Amino acid sequence: MKKSRRKFSASFKAKVSIEALKEQSSLQELAAKFELHPTQISSWKREFLENADLAFGSKPEKEDSDSGTGPLYNKIGQLQVENDFLKKALGK
Repeated sequence: MKKSRRKFSASFKAKVSIEALKEQSSLQELAAKFELHPTQISSWKREFLENADLAFGSKPEKEDSDSGTGPLYNKIGQLQVENDFLKKALGK
């Protein structure tokens, strides 16, 4: 029977990385505790440190993406009103 691949959540990876950063126990002890390979813990720790600056960086604003669609919706509404007006004018 084929063994399925385990998937780990971001919170679990962060938890393991923080434990590795504390250096209160060795990688071998952490590997036994969390049932992981020590190399995997090292790679998660390295990735955590490389992306640590993102935790305090500016958050992406969702308003920027919405501001581009607002004028488009306005234009669609205007064209719809003009189209309806022209249909009524041609019907007479």
